[in-house]
Amino acid sequence: MNVHLIDGTYELFRAFYGAPSAKNSAGVEVGAARGLARSMLALLREPGVSHVAIAFDHVIESFRNQLFDGYKTGEGIDPDLWGQFGLAERVCAALGIVVWPMVEFEADDALATAAVRFASEPEVDQVFIASPDKDLAQCVIGERVVCLDRMRKKLLDEPGVSLKFGVTPAQIPDYLALVGDSADGIPGVPRWGAKSAAAVLTACGRLENIPDSPSAWPVTIRGASALAESLAGCRLDALLYKRLATLRTDVPLSETLADLAYRGASRGPLAAIAAELSDATLIERVTELAH
Repeated sequence: MNVHLIDGTYELFRAFYGAPSAKNSAGVEVGAARGLARSMLALLREPGVSHVAIAFDHVIESFRNQLFDGYKTGEGIDPDLWGQFGLAERVCAALGIVVWPMVEFEADDALATAAVRFASEPEVDQVFIASPDKDLAQCVIGERVVCLDRMRKKLLDEPGVSLKFGVTPAQIPDYLALVGDSADGIPGVPRWGAKSAAAVLTACGRLENIPDSPSAWPVTIRGASALAESLAGCRLDALLYKRLATLRTDVPLSETLADLAYRGASRGPLAAIAAELSDATLIERVTELAH
């Protein structure tokens, strides 16, 4: 069997900026939630989709904001999008999908935790993490745990991570600490780019192992002196960035593998959501009802 773990926050953002605007009978914007519902129904109809869960950032802020003031916040999110966060969770729950709304942790932490947990189950053939986010590449394990970009229909396995980033999945937090991740508000280390970070990490293994002196580096890099000086000047910051980029795998998720088995939508909640979305066709598009 396969397990599909969905980045709900990404899916909602994608729907908001990719689906048409729509208002319900009360005049509330619901276009992104409608788009998300269609996207999830399309996924559930795909062959091999049997066990599914979706994680949302119930609030944007997490424990990482207490570690670093510059970490991403909800500031600047379009009010019409922000207003659909809770609705999106209710939509997925009504469709019969296990929903993980994160408050202290982030959605990516829930996905990382679930990937580790369910990949260890002997009956699981493959775990798909449905998200293109760079930080989730650290969860990839061979071909057993892979990232799935549903929009581009691309899979990222362990060789694919190495080809794309020049480092192993385990080195992704070190890589992001050096080059930064604008999506999460991680600034990175000045002067360091993708090629230099990949080359030095391949030679040294971990951020902590990179010597301050470029003469001690086991690889020759153009501009090594400037890179080494920059890293030495903000090494503590870089270590913090690595911590920010490292996904947690200890999120207290109560669901078992059996709980993720898709059994269909719930008729009552589905009807309520269809009314809230002013989308009479939603129930017609659902092919499997649990009760």
